[in-house]
Amino acid sequence: MYVRHLALTDYRSWQRVELDLGPGGTVFVGPNGYGKTNLLEALWYSATLGSHRVGTDTPLIRTGAERAVISTIVVNDDRELAIDLDITPGRANKARLNRSPARSARDILGAFRAVLFAPEDLSLVRGDPGERRRYLDELATSRRPRVAGVRADYEKVVRQRTALLKTASAGRHRIDSSIVETLDVWDGYLAAHGAQLIAARVALVDELAPEVEKAYQLLAPASRPAAICYRSALEDVQGQAADGVVDVAGYETALLEALRQGRPRELERGQCLVGPHRDDLELRLGDQVAKGFASHGESWSVALALRLGAYELLRAEGGDPVLLLDDVFAELDTTRRRALAAVAARAEQVLVSAAVPDDIPTEQELRRIAIGMREGEDGRVSVVQS
Repeated sequence: MYVRHLALTDYRSWQRVELDLGPGGTVFVGPNGYGKTNLLEALWYSATLGSHRVGTDTPLIRTGAERAVISTIVVNDDRELAIDLDITPGRANKARLNRSPARSARDILGAFRAVLFAPEDLSLVRGDPGERRRYLDELATSRRPRVAGVRADYEKVVRQRTALLKTASAGRHRIDSSIVETLDVWDGYLAAHGAQLIAARVALVDELAPEVEKAYQLLAPASRPAAICYRSALEDVQGQAADGVVDVAGYETALLEALRQGRPRELERGQCLVGPHRDDLELRLGDQVAKGFASHGESWSVALALRLGAYELLRAEGGDPVLLLDDVFAELDTTRRRALAAVAARAEQVLVSAAVPDDIPTEQELRRIAIGMREGEDGRVSVVQS
C-alpha cells in the first residue's frame, strides 16, 4: 500500500498544498515550524480519524477557515482509492470514497492503513493509561474497522451514564426508584458494549504481545525482556487475557456484577468508575513495570517496540501499511536508528520528516521534498519536489 497523492486545504499551516508521492522512501526536510509534521499528521488522521498531537479537531483548522479538507489517493494491489475527508469542528466529519459520499466518516477506516512513529510515542510508556488505551483502540480499528462503532457506542453510553450519576449524586439524599431503574438500563448497555470493546482489546494484546517482545529484543538486546498484558479491574478478564481466551458473554457478566457492587461508590462520587475506559495496557521490563522504572533509552525502546509490533501485525494480514516517521530519528541513538531504518528499508512506502539533513537515515535512499520559503513569496510556505 502507498499514497500516490496528498492534497490539503486549510489544514493547520497549509492553505493549499498538493504532493505527488510514490512507493519507496520520501523525506520532507526543512526548518521546524514549516509544516512537515502537519503533512504526516494529516495522513495519520486519514488512517485513524485522530491526531497524534491533539485530542480535538479545532487546532487542525487553519486560522480564519471554517473547515479543513484532507484528500488522498491510495494504491493497494494496483487499485486506486480516493479518500476525501472534511473536518469541521463541532460537527460530524464528512467523508467520500472515490468521490461518493460515505454514510459516516468511520466508513473510511481500514481503507488506508498506516503506522506512525513520533516523539509523542514516549507518552505510551510514561503517560496516562488513556494514551495506551488509544494506542490499542486505534490499532484494533485499523485491523477490524467495526471496532470503531463499538468504541463510539461505548463512549456514548459512558457519557449518558455519567450525566445520570452526576444528577443522582447532586441529590443523593432523595434518589428515587426511577433513577435506579434508569441506571439499571444504562448498566446493561455499558456491560454489552464494554464487553465487546474488552474482547477486541484482549484478542489484540494476545497477538501483539509476542511481536512486541521480539521487537524489543531487536532494539535492546542487552536489556531485560519486555512483556505486555491487558489490565482490568475485572478478575475474569485478567485470567482470560493471560490464557488468550476471548469470552464476550463472560466479560458482560463480570461487568454487570462489578457495576452492581460499585454503584454506591459511583453514586457518591457522581462518576462512572467501572468499565474498559478505566483499563490499561501494562508494559513490563523483566519483573518491573516500565512506567517509573525504565530508563530513557529503555522507554524509547518500549515505545518503538509497540509501534513495530503494530506494523508487523498489519503487515501479516497482507499489504504493508505506510510508515510515517515524524522527526523520530533525531530522538534515537545509533542502535535504535539502525533498527528502525532496517524496518523502513523493507516497507513499500515510508514517509519521513526531518529538520536537518543529518537526521535523515543513510541506510535507505530517500527522495527529498524540501519544505521552506521561496524567495519573493512573502513568507508563504512552499514545497519543492525533487
